[in-house]
Amino acid sequence: MQLYNRSITDSDRFWSEQAKSLLHWSRPFERVCQGNFADGDVAWFTGGTLNAAYNCVDRHLPHRAHQTALIYEGDELGEGYSLTYHQLHARVCRVANALLSMGVRRGDVVTLYMPTSPDLACAMLACARIGATHSVVFAGFSAGALRDRLAASGSRMLLTCDVGKRGGKTLELKKIVDEAVGGTDLVHHVGVFRRDPDAAQQRSEGWEESRDVDMNELLPRMRPYCAYVSMEAEDPLFILYTSGSTGKPKGLVHTTGGYLLQAAMTTKNTFDLKDGDVFGCVADVGWITGHTYCIYGPLLLGATSVLFESTPRYPHHGRYWDLIDRHRITQFYTSPTAIRTLMKFGTDKIKEYKLDSLRVLGSVGEPINPEAWTWYFKNVGHSRCTVVDTWWQTETGGHMMAPMPGMTPLKPGSCTLPVYGVQPALLDPLTGEEIEGDDVEGLLVVKRPWPGMARTIHGDHHRYMDVYFNSYRGYYATGDGARRDENGYYWITGRVDDVVNVAGHRIGTAEVESSLASHDGVSEAAVVGFPDPSKGQGLCCYVTLNMGTPSTPEFIAELKAQVRRDIGPFATPDVIVITPDLPKTRSGKIMRRILRKLAEGEPSALGDTSTLADPSVVERLVATQFWVKK
Repeated sequence: MQLYNRSITDSDRFWSEQAKSLLHWSRPFERVCQGNFADGDVAWFTGGTLNAAYNCVDRHLPHRAHQTALIYEGDELGEGYSLTYHQLHARVCRVANALLSMGVRRGDVVTLYMPTSPDLACAMLACARIGATHSVVFAGFSAGALRDRLAASGSRMLLTCDVGKRGGKTLELKKIVDEAVGGTDLVHHVGVFRRDPDAAQQRSEGWEESRDVDMNELLPRMRPYCAYVSMEAEDPLFILYTSGSTGKPKGLVHTTGGYLLQAAMTTKNTFDLKDGDVFGCVADVGWITGHTYCIYGPLLLGATSVLFESTPRYPHHGRYWDLIDRHRITQFYTSPTAIRTLMKFGTDKIKEYKLDSLRVLGSVGEPINPEAWTWYFKNVGHSRCTVVDTWWQTETGGHMMAPMPGMTPLKPGSCTLPVYGVQPALLDPLTGEEIEGDDVEGLLVVKRPWPGMARTIHGDHHRYMDVYFNSYRGYYATGDGARRDENGYYWITGRVDDVVNVAGHRIGTAEVESSLASHDGVSEAAVVGFPDPSKGQGLCCYVTLNMGTPSTPEFIAELKAQVRRDIGPFATPDVIVITPDLPKTRSGKIMRRILRKLAEGEPSALGDTSTLADPSVVERLVATQFWVKK
């Protein structure tokens, strides 16, 4: 507690010490922090220069050249390989030189549409090495979603794989890329990493000689050394797109110095990382958890990181436990959705494995319910491992609240207390006044800047200010509600905006609504989240049809397929309710509060409906009792 207090009361000195201890600087920084939330001009470690790839790889070579840096576990049980820090350095340099040979330069945006693998890690670090900004697009996104993100970022270079493998299924990534960029001038080059040995013989299908580059043929010709570029601390490191409540994805920009420090410090402290540990974060690198806790955090600290491409149930529901035992994982980081899914199978399978290498268990992506927390603690951690329930966001770059192993008393379901340098508060959402004391609930905000915060939305700083800072001046608005209990511990109560968290994927309801409404048979759509015991939240879609459109099971299946195509399989609606109209106020605003309550199966808790333009709309929806059938 003393160190936390110092991180708040003597912030500049605290962060200066951390930055000098955890990162290598090519040129020392002159100022620790400047700017504020209200003006949107926050900057950290100005005057200083550094390189992310050097910090993650090069500086470890004198003492860790032959230590394993990455362990890759493919889709099939036991499939994979490892890279030492020496091998990782050579591979990153080859990819960096390949990018340079294709015209990529400092400040360019390179889009990476790839599955979790060492190739993706090397591509990210190669971009950082030469000063390019990487933009990883989750390899489950559709061609349309990929095209939108390419256009928004202005990226002219795209790296992908011929195929991905997940849960025994083959994902035709190159074909999706061809559909995304075909007939456009979006990109100049598409670099393709081949994993299918027969892929070279299939180039006639969509392969364009003037655009496409076989990375498997190019990389052996590249020199395994590439000089790194010293970047200003505030230079962009990456853009990562996350769903927004307006339907247009937000390209959040994270900068080099501050983000790297947040990644290194939280990986070290939250997971009690020690020399020789094997860190197992099983997130997809296409999301922020994979960026921070598969790649940057562990490698900054010189640890061994496991990259996992498969699913927890393939080829059987003991896959995680096999992974832990075979690789002697010491820290294991997964989602409440995965834990709840595996709970259904009981504990017989877990008992086949020792799991004795584990010290810390982590939970990420959504609040973990106490039942899942307890099952995780008792059956996976054998009642001896600390469970760190972490709260943070794509926007924050790293953990904001989490217990520290051996120091913070645990409460199942609570993310406990803020990490060093983070000062949360609760606001009354109507007045904007800060709520003091304990045993209170309100809108969760952060009171002061921290190094890992996103600095802007790519190409739209006005939107950045509107989304995060203008509603409550002087605070960062997280969009989450929270409760602070009698001991000062925080409990996340859920989103207060229109973003739904489905199995750890943040999905903008407006993006799903846009997909549904684009169908010729649909007049209007409204999408809300509802509690789901496996995924955390599910998607309930209310749809009104155009005249003459049949309300049939086949049509509903067609709508679900459209969302899958437009956004990706992870956004597939769980429930589609066909309704003649939507509940609206007299001004035409859809009353989503009512739709949420119905989707949650609480028709008696609709609250005030006096402002409805047509109350009979709600009466008809209640009469269907669709929530019983779902």
